[in-house]
Amino acid sequence: MRIRCPACKHTTTWEENPWRPFCSERCKLTDLGRWASGQYKIEGEEKEEKQGETEPEEKEG
Repeated sequence: MRIRCPACKHTTTWEENPWRPFCSERCKLTDLGRWASGQYKIEGEEKEEKQGETEPEEKEG
């Protein structure tokens, strides 16, 4: 089956491609970087963080 890479739009195969749905490792890492930098976002309500709330510290004993 032939597919288009979502990052660069080149045509590639599905079966023999270890980076599918991307055409290469470079395109896969580029996409991951876009998620990490916040270029991609999933719509929804933002959760507000409560001020002053922290996780309890562990006491050494």
